[in-house]
Amino acid sequence: MKQILGSTDLEVARIALGCMRMADLESTEAARVLETSMKKGMNFFDHADIYGGGQSEVRFAQAVKDLGIKREEMIIQSKCGIRKGYFEFSKSHILESVDNILARLNTDYLDVLALHRPDALMESEEVAEAFRILKETGKVRHFGVSNQNRYQMELLQSYLDEPLVVNQLQLSPAHTPMIDAGFHVNMKDDAATMRDGGILEYCQLNKVTVQAWSPFQISLGAGLFAGNPTYQELNDTIAHYAEHYGVADEAIIVAWILRHPAKIQTIVGSMNPERLAKIAQALDVQLSREQWYHIYRSAGNILP
Repeated sequence: MKQILGSTDLEVARIALGCMRMADLESTEAARVLETSMKKGMNFFDHADIYGGGQSEVRFAQAVKDLGIKREEMIIQSKCGIRKGYFEFSKSHILESVDNILARLNTDYLDVLALHRPDALMESEEVAEAFRILKETGKVRHFGVSNQNRYQMELLQSYLDEPLVVNQLQLSPAHTPMIDAGFHVNMKDDAATMRDGGILEYCQLNKVTVQAWSPFQISLGAGLFAGNPTYQELNDTIAHYAEHYGVADEAIIVAWILRHPAKIQTIVGSMNPERLAKIAQALDVQLSREQWYHIYRSAGNILP
């Protein structure tokens, strides 16, 4: 199953492989993960220059070479901007980072470059100039951001010659702040707090693809909700629908994200080929409206 990425003409997989943990694998293991991903139609690969200190990109490139995969068969995205103790979106850092990313990935171009988290000291003119150079030299085809709110995106977009096409945001049934506020408009409860400026609706209005990261986690600190007693009702509900559809629990979780009309692309980071095969089952599941809301409520979310 494919979708169009943002306002581009790129037809991409709805489930993408996040390669953060690939640096931990041996070459043969990385090749097996990549081979499984491609066989399951997950030909969109998300990287960042900080993943494994750059070694995730190196290991990925070796796996591509070992398997003989053609570059045009893959959609490759990477990110830059996180440095030790700070963020940097300077022109010089972006350009240098991309050159290093391309060298590690052993490719001439990135399909997408995303800025990794916001930089409070961002000079939008510098970013725009860096993007212009990368576009004109053919090193990057499209651009995006991660973990940015509406006004951060609007500020940057006002200086760019072309649209931002992706925004990576955390989303799982146990982490839904960008959905919660939409239910609690004009109310005084905590869920009414708009924490991100209506980023989900903004992205839909502007044809920006939201890329959901950590779809199986509560948060980076709290870990997975599977097996967590605080989320027993959620886990029970997911297991119920997994049995109903004859798929793995992971497939129901991803299907829940894919069900949203924003056409969210889900980034999964498993380096286990068997688990990737289970996750891919999500493409065969179309949750009903009632089932989607049931999963949402079972995570402890309250509807008005």
